[in-house]
Amino acid sequence: MATLKRVSPYAEDELNLPVASVETALAFYEKVMGFRIVSKDEAPIKKAVLARHEVKIGIAENGGDPSQEGCFFEVDDVEAVFSEFEVNGLQQEDPKYRVDRYGDTSYKVFFVVAPDGLCYCLGERQP
Repeated sequence: MATLKRVSPYAEDELNLPVASVETALAFYEKVMGFRIVSKDEAPIKKAVLARHEVKIGIAENGGDPSQEGCFFEVDDVEAVFSEFEVNGLQQEDPKYRVDRYGDTSYKVFFVVAPDGLCYCLGERQP
């Protein structure tokens, strides 16, 4: 299993990512992305905190627009992560790998859009 090393939200808070239904969204995160549920709350809003390795994200019925949110995950092996997701049921035939540069660092990346509309970029640091 490839390791997720760190997470950076596109906006402000990776623990408050908007979804229409926490219960509906959970299956994708557990089955395809390999996260486990750390906690669930019903009030003041429905939300769940998920973890994989040292990385935690949260999904919440907070009224936000999932199509405008997501996270970047730095991984140790981007091709292994894609293969794992594919074996776990990801319905994406081509990862469309590319190299993106952020500051002085280059990453080999691919993108996944979850059924809830959140977009994730997964990238491996390049030498």
